[in-house]
Amino acid sequence: MTTALAEHRAPAHTVRPAQATSPRTTATVVTGIGVTAPNGLGTEAWWQAVLAGESGIRPLTRFDATRYPVRLAGEITGFVDADHLPSRLLPQTDRVTRLSLAAAKEALDDWGDDVAALPDYSAGVVTASSAGGFEFGQRELQALWSKGGQHVSAYQSFAWFYAVNTGQISIRHGLRGASGVVVSEQAGGLDALAQARRRIRKGSRLMISGGVDSALCPWGWAAHLAGGSMSTVTDPARAYLPFDPAAAGHIVGEGG
Repeated sequence: MTTALAEHRAPAHTVRPAQATSPRTTATVVTGIGVTAPNGLGTEAWWQAVLAGESGIRPLTRFDATRYPVRLAGEITGFVDADHLPSRLLPQTDRVTRLSLAAAKEALDDWGDDVAALPDYSAGVVTASSAGGFEFGQRELQALWSKGGQHVSAYQSFAWFYAVNTGQISIRHGLRGASGVVVSEQAGGLDALAQARRRIRKGSRLMISGGVDSALCPWGWAAHLAGGSMSTVTDPARAYLPFDPAAAGHIVGEGG
């Protein structure tokens, strides 16, 4: 989960059934974790930042936010897309999907076993996203209105969609079992894990699950500002103070 941010998201997990405690019960265990967060890229860096109390809130650099009343965000730095995805995936994915793929791969690597060794259709994916591929959609709208419809990417048909993270993770790792997507705002990451647990109880052997969001672009910013509950405090250390008398609103973050 991204620490010190209002839009909390659970990291990507691999979830597997543990040895049954009785013939009629199946326990579910987390066997791998992957994290992409503003205060740490990768589980180890993120956990060390959590222990040290390091916030990921900082001035936005993804776009020029000087004209907006809110200029701070939980922005991930140091994430080089080409280091995490093959070149063929870059034109067809939004940043949120790239972050999702990176977290899912780390979770599978942390699990340390071979998906191909599992029975067919026994491994699936359940993810959560409250916004989908906002930045990809913004670029295509810009192309539509400035150049014309022939310049809109065919990938726009799915790159913006809430379920695209589930689909891309499933395709990349050959996870052909029962899968799905949850859209339930801040609770999405936890709801996705609950849904993965249900799939385990119904017989799935492995589930990749968690929630990831990224909408740090002008279109996404306009949508968040319309809600009227974002903090306009300019000091990163004071902008987001949940459960504090000085609380002034929330700060939007990305990752999961």
